[in-house]
Amino acid sequence: MTPANASPGQPREPGRPREPREPRQPGRPLGRRLLALAWLWLLWVMLWGSLRATVVVGGLLVALGVLTAFRMPPMPNRLTLRPLRLVHLTAHMLADLMVSAVSVGWAAVRHGPRAPAAVIEVELAENSDLLIATTAYLTTMTPGTLVLEIDRDRRLLYVHALPVPGRDAADAQRRAVSAAERVAARAIRDSENRRTF
Repeated sequence: MTPANASPGQPREPGRPREPREPRQPGRPLGRRLLALAWLWLLWVMLWGSLRATVVVGGLLVALGVLTAFRMPPMPNRLTLRPLRLVHLTAHMLADLMVSAVSVGWAAVRHGPRAPAAVIEVELAENSDLLIATTAYLTTMTPGTLVLEIDRDRRLLYVHALPVPGRDAADAQRRAVSAAERVAARAIRDSENRRTF
């Protein structure tokens, strides 16, 4: 005789406790999926640097494919976004883009392929993976600077920058990266980001 609480086709042995069912994992909220889709789509368009229809539509298809093929496990919501400071972060990034573009353009006109460059080491204040990645992204998006390596253990970025004609220019580049980190830390907070600027 099959007990009432046993699964059909799998009778439970007398005296054997019923195995607890595994709790269902809640699906990722639709808002998070849409946010991830929008971020991947924006990243694709920015990397291509074009708003042609093929780039925009292709980026959407690629983002959908990535989210479908590589499902990430659910993570606790540790992220806090500050809308007004996100606006400040966007304005800071746009200002850096314009100033750096003018600086790199003038160096190219003045020095050509011999524009002075250097690899500089920048120490970061934050220990958050999210903020380190954001700082590296903001730095790489700025004309004339490229993050070559991230030393996660020592919280260091190694940045190739130009024009860097001397020590003062190298110090200015370090300050620019640190300023981007501060602005990002004010706009984005998570459980690993405890420093208050």
